Order: sequence, then C-alpha cells, then structure tokens
Amino acid sequence: MPVRRPVRTAFAAAAVALLSATAAACGDAGQLQSAGPTQTADSPAKLWPDLHPASSPAYPYDVATRETVKGLTVPGGDIRRIDPVDILEAELKAHPADYGSKGAFHGTVDRVKECRAGGDRALCPLLKPYYRDLTGDGRPDLTLGFRLYPTNQTAVRVYTVEGRRLVQVLADNDAILGVELAGRALIERSPADISGYEYRTTWEWDPGQRAMVFSRDEYLHTGTGRRLRKGSPSAHPSARPSASPAASPGAS
Repeated sequence: MPVRRPVRTAFAAAAVALLSATAAACGDAGQLQSAGPTQTADSPAKLWPDLHPASSPAYPYDVATRETVKGLTVPGGDIRRIDPVDILEAELKAHPADYGSKGAFHGTVDRVKECRAGGDRALCPLLKPYYRDLTGDGRPDLTLGFRLYPTNQTAVRVYTVEGRRLVQVLADNDAILGVELAGRALIERSPADISGYEYRTTWEWDPGQRAMVFSRDEYLHTGTGRRLRKGSPSAHPSARPSASPAASPGAS
C-alpha cells in the first residue's frame, strides 16, 4: 500500500511565518514606495562546503508504485472492457491487512456490494472512472478513485495494460480536495494544516520505472480562510501548475 510523506506541519508553519515577516516589511500604505538602490547580482553562495553528505534519505517515501493486479485479465487488451468494480474487489482481496476486519479501511469492504446492480449507488465507495492516455503508448489508461471508509481519505489509483495484464502504476491515499489530469500528469489537491493553504502533488509517467512517479509537491496560498496582513503576497503564484479540467470518461 502507498506511503504518504511525513507530517508537513512544520513546513507549513515555517512557510506562513516567512510570509508574515514579508508582509510586515512591505507596509500597507497602498502607495508606490522605493525599494532602494538595485543590488549587484551575486552568484549563489555554497554553504558549509565541508559538510559530510547524507548517505540515505531522511524519510522513507515511495516515489513510485507498480503492481500487477492478480486474478484479472484485460479482454482484448482494452482497459475499457474490464469492470472497475472487479478492480476494486481485487485490491481489497490483495491487501487484507488494510481492508480486513481489523484494517484501517475495513468500512470500504462493507460497502462494495452496493456498487453492483441493485445496490444503493449512494453508498458505493467507488468513484466515477476516467480514461486517458497517461503513459504515452497511444492507448487509454484508467484513473480510479474510491473512498477509504471509515476515514476521510480517498484512494487514487492509475492502471495501464501490458499485454492482457492489468498493472497498477500509481497508488496514493490522502485527504483529497480534488484531482485533475493535465496532459500526462495527475495532480492531487489536499488540505494543508493551516487554513487558507493547500498542497498540490503532481505525479508523472516515468518510462524508466514504468510507473507514475512523484515529481512535485507544492504548498500554495488559496486566498481563503485566515488571511495575512494586507499587502502580503500570494505564495509562489508562478509555481501553480496549469491544470486542465479533469478528463471526461472516454477521453484519450
């Protein structure tokens, strides 16, 4: 199962503190003010040149996941011909530690039967599937989401086809505000620890790992919630990804 990044509260607090300090220095008179004489551009200064480099990462975090789905084959190699409910049930069966009676997401299993014909669709944890080529092979891939009851998290999965094998090439769990497809990238929006901010995580196809890999994690001011002093700048507006609306079913 996917492993999320370590708690990001400290990073969020540091970012807001930096923005607050910037706002206080700017003033709020609403008039143009001189920034003083232009400083001469300096080349980057390398700090602590004698510092011994780390030999291992500080935190364990999987930047890519890849897993062949057991018990399922894709008819004719066409991912549209396989039932998303079958895919969900295959994951539940393959990971009993997460979805069993003592698992963190046991409530998802209790509701899967509602996804079948005659069930109450309002109780089904499976979300609408989307099809788009994310791997660049000219064929549609499947982006699937489902609720992880009884938590407030949502599972985001991406599947591709190799021969007639169904291969999971992205697996991530998070508290989700929204998911977007932009070109061949998938962007997740998640609530931050501080009101008025959110995280945006981007996953992109890596031909070498043959999986969707974690490529960018942004901490952005959304302009809602608790505000900083008047005159404070938005957090890195130029870093916002240019995301197109989520692909509609059948898009390729």
